[in-house]
Parts: sequence; structure tokens; C-alpha cells
Amino acid sequence: MGYGKDAEALAQQYEQVPFEKVHGHLLRWLPPAAGRAVDIGAGSGRDAAALAVRGYDVVAVEPTAELRQVGRRLHGDAPITWVDDTLPALSRLRGSFGLVLLSAVWMHLDERERADGMRRLAELTAPGGYVAMTLRHGPPPSGRRMFAVSAAETVALAERSGLVAVDRGEAPDRLARPDVRWSTLVFREQGSTVEGSAG
Repeated sequence: MGYGKDAEALAQQYEQVPFEKVHGHLLRWLPPAAGRAVDIGAGSGRDAAALAVRGYDVVAVEPTAELRQVGRRLHGDAPITWVDDTLPALSRLRGSFGLVLLSAVWMHLDERERADGMRRLAELTAPGGYVAMTLRHGPPPSGRRMFAVSAAETVALAERSGLVAVDRGEAPDRLARPDVRWSTLVFREQGSTVEGSAG
């Protein structure tokens, strides 16, 4: 998706905006510390490091080797387990997590991948756990694979997998790009999934 060659510049961009500013909507929903958290599409590791500082056992999933390398360098002092994996399968992740975080990731998936990916997110979420994501709206940068994804579609898809929206909002672009805006969503796991439970 074009992130490898721009890894250093992108990491600098990500790191200039703190976790608390990007995910202020999430702070009240954070599960008790010392639980497991996974940051899917971790990029430079900013969010993974912020969660580790708060006491979580953090797994950072990042498919771009260059970004993983930068993340390890920038946050080498944080107890983060880095994993090379990607949605929708996330085949290398094991166990369940009290918090599943996807920041600026979901719009990279096409319709089929989003359906498969949401089912996988539900599988990875511990009973009563949370899935938090941000959705980017606006024209994609040149050379990036992105799709138009609405909050309404995402909420409906989550509900079919047993994830119920507990927080939904809008946010301006933290990098002040005038044609970009964001949706913020937090879901809570509500038990076994409905889809795919038979047969």
C-alpha cells in the first residue's frame, strides 16, 4: 500500500500527534490495565507504546517491514511484541484481547475483506472486551489502496458479529488536512457471534 518507502516520513508524522489527542474518545472505555491489548496496523508503534505505558500486555501487528523496524527503534524500551500479520485473516494472532485497536486501518479493506475481518476481530475480542477504530474519510493519497467506508456500514457489520457500538463520534483531521475527516467507533463484545455459528 505504499507505506514501506515512506516509513520514516510517515513515522515522524504519526509520532507528532499524541495517543491522547487521537484517541481521546477511547480513554473512558479502556479496560483495566494489565490485560492484553492488540494494535492492528500499528505503524510507528505510537499507540502500542502508549498502551504499554498504561500497563497493558501489548501486541503490535504491522505488515510493513520498514514500519516495524522504525517502531522497534522508536519504542524499543516499551514491552511490545511485534508481529508481521495482516487483516482479514490475522492468522498469527493467538488468544483473546480486552482491547483491539485499529487506527486508520479499516479503509484499506474492500467489502469482502471487511466482512471477513470483522468476524476475525470478534473472535479476537475477549468477553466484554472492546474494539476501537478510526475511519478515514476523504480522497486517498496517491498510490494508496483505500475504499470509502461509512460509520453506519461498520456499525451494522460489527453488530452481525456480536460487537455492539457503545461510542460513536466524528473528529477533525489531526494533521489539519482540510479534505480529511474521521469517524471514531468503540464496540463492546456481547457474546458469541451470530453469523457462522451454525454448520
